[in-house]
Amino acid sequence: MKKVIIASKNPVKIQAAKNGLKKTFPSQEFQCIGVSVPSNVSDQPMSDDETFLGAKNRADNASKTYEGADFYIGIEGGIEITGGEMQAFAWIVIKSNGKYGKSRTGTFFLPKQVVDLIKEGKELGEADDIVFKRDNSKQKSGAVGILTGDIIDRTTYYTEAVILALIPFRNVDLY
Repeated sequence: MKKVIIASKNPVKIQAAKNGLKKTFPSQEFQCIGVSVPSNVSDQPMSDDETFLGAKNRADNASKTYEGADFYIGIEGGIEITGGEMQAFAWIVIKSNGKYGKSRTGTFFLPKQVVDLIKEGKELGEADDIVFKRDNSKQKSGAVGILTGDIIDRTTYYTEAVILALIPFRNVDLY
């Protein structure tokens, strides 16, 4: 059984990591453990680079704190202004034996009411809760789920990117 440390206690991120591992390596068994480690970036990363660094830092910090796992998975959601509008996305960084797999989710643009609250200093999840009158949406379907009517929930949204970040570990002879 492979041991996996997911650098988050958020049930959405843990489930996305489990789903991605199971789809990528269907014959393997995984023991997945969610842990809390720092991202060493802002609570709400505001650029692509900062978001990527947060995911990488989570994977690295988990590997230093919890030695002996086969995979360390960092997932970091972020936002960035593009063309005067605010887009949301996440980076996934997976570390195994000193090698990294990296991927980014698709992006979507946030509504003005949410953007205004983020500009006031709120995190995306908090802004979603206020605008959409939800509770703890970042540990449920998230902004992507709310805005798509759960056609794509946050777990599904992250799962594909986890699978893409696992490419180097599925194709070791190419990476």
